Amino acid sequence: MQSLEHFSAANMFSGMSAVSPALQRYTKDVLLGDLWKRPQLSARDRSIVTLPVLVARNQVSAFPFYLELALDSGVTPGEISEIIAHLAFYSGWANAIAAVEATHAVFDKRGISASQLPPATVDFLPLDEAAEAQRESTVQQNFGAVSAGVVDFTRDALFNDLWLRPGLAPRDRSLVTVGALVATGQVAQLTYHLNRAMDNGLSETQAAEAMTQLAFYAGWPNVFSALPVVKDVFAKRAA
Repeated sequence: MQSLEHFSAANMFSGMSAVSPALQRYTKDVLLGDLWKRPQLSARDRSIVTLPVLVARNQVSAFPFYLELALDSGVTPGEISEIIAHLAFYSGWANAIAAVEATHAVFDKRGISASQLPPATVDFLPLDEAAEAQRESTVQQNFGAVSAGVVDFTRDALFNDLWLRPGLAPRDRSLVTVGALVATGQVAQLTYHLNRAMDNGLSETQAAEAMTQLAFYAGWPNVFSALPVVKDVFAKRAA
């Protein structure tokens, strides 16, 4: 792995100038100079929606820079630890493991130890039994006869375990999940998870701005593919 100094903003801009001066200008003036300063979403939330894109796409070369930015913006080491664990389920195990290596280097640089991270086994948050029963019933009816294993692990490992870990607030888990779904073009899953995000406290303004953030990091085509779903969710919640 290259040294962290390679990912400093100064070096990043220097490398860009040798290849694409236009990209350097857009990065400095539009991305970091405009987007990250928009008030509709805090810098902390922008980090929480950006990191999943990098993990889901295995873009670990950019990960150290954005981890440093996340930590400086108020995302705790424990929350980063939980984000990576969460993304193993939503973007694949290998992508999460790749993110571990990049994160370890940043944690080591900052003196962050395992004692500052959530343990493997924790006391869970309360389960919304009615909502979980409805979700389980729907999934069983649709897919129980197709892949019982997927249905079982969805219930036991995801919604009765991962989503109940207290190291990352439910709203933030939802924001992480939405980011990963948009980054990988999984718009069929977006209706459920965007509704869940808003049920967990994400406002419509914040959800809309998350799409703006994701346009830069997941690409305009992925976001425009997601926007009809977002529009439909907003309309149905307002009805």
